Amino acid sequence: MLKWLAIALLVMLALLQYRLWFGDSGVQELREIRERVAALDADNKPLRDRNARLGAEVVDLKTGLDAIEERARSDIGMVRTDEHFYWVPGVVIEGSLVEANAGLVRQPSSTSGAAADE
Repeated sequence: MLKWLAIALLVMLALLQYRLWFGDSGVQELREIRERVAALDADNKPLRDRNARLGAEVVDLKTGLDAIEERARSDIGMVRTDEHFYWVPGVVIEGSLVEANAGLVRQPSSTSGAAADE
């Protein structure tokens, strides 16, 4: 009797092991799911980085006037009342020069010219 019980338990153990390694919802499917999660996580990383940058920009715009002034200068060509604006027709400024020199203001049109602080 004990011999048959041991054989039955071994058969059940073998069936459970088979389902674990080769059946549905087994180890292979777990590996595939982990690979999909890793791929989706890699796809989401640039989006998370972009959201973090946008969040920092929102905080800057809510708390500091410098970010608002910088945005107004670059988007609509704002000039303060204590500054002088010089426009030279036919001169084009590269974007890197505008960002490098805080005194330069971008014009709304890309072919319009240069501006300087005094």
